[in-house]
Amino acid sequence: MATLNIPLDAFYGVLLVFLRVAAIVFSAPILDAATIPVVFKAGLAFAVSVLMLPVVDVFVSTADLSLMTFVIGIFSEVAIGVTIGLSVKLLFTGIQMAGQIVGFQMGVAMANVVDPASSSQIPILAQFYNLTAMLVFLAINAHHMFFTALVDSYRVLPPLSLHMNPQLVDMMMRLAANTFVVAIKVGAPLIAVMLVVSVGLGLVARTVPQMHIFIVAMPLKILIGLVFMMIVAPYLTAFLIDLFSSYRVTLFDLIKIMALGR
Repeated sequence: MATLNIPLDAFYGVLLVFLRVAAIVFSAPILDAATIPVVFKAGLAFAVSVLMLPVVDVFVSTADLSLMTFVIGIFSEVAIGVTIGLSVKLLFTGIQMAGQIVGFQMGVAMANVVDPASSSQIPILAQFYNLTAMLVFLAINAHHMFFTALVDSYRVLPPLSLHMNPQLVDMMMRLAANTFVVAIKVGAPLIAVMLVVSVGLGLVARTVPQMHIFIVAMPLKILIGLVFMMIVAPYLTAFLIDLFSSYRVTLFDLIKIMALGR
């Protein structure tokens, strides 16, 4: 009977690669959707891990490796992958927040749909902005940044070399704060238009008190909002392309910060 003998050092190295890749796959945008089967995600992570073995150096000697170091190594690889995936997920959170803000301004925030990624109800405009961002993300091959980040992470941050430091926490806090900046930038045109419309309707309500302004305001806001959404659509696409393209540098800076102190 044939037997398969795998050296312990090689097995541990493959395990570390798989854990980092799997953490990115399970936390990255689009792939983190609940509609994608877990078996598919695990199979994709395993396939990518096998393809990465020839191009990354993951040799880890287990001769002097204690159980505590083994466990810390596993958690550190998961933490690296989750940090990379979460940092990109924050961009989509900001874009989705822009849809929520615009939805409140237009008066369609009560129209909710089920988000397949989180299995929760979100405003319909938030889902529209989120799907638009996903399509642009895939159209410009921005998802390839995850593969680049993986290779760069093993070149800058080999296994068992993660060091938690205040700069990493500060970087993640700034990325979280940037979520609100992205939301305002994405929704700024429609927010400004809805503000002008609200001021105009307020003046009309003061000058023509006989008009039922609440009956006129809701369909008018929705109509003007949809028209301006079509007008600013090309500019929104261009902004998203620049946003995703420039984020590669931010992602590499995040990896370098995780490697500080090693």
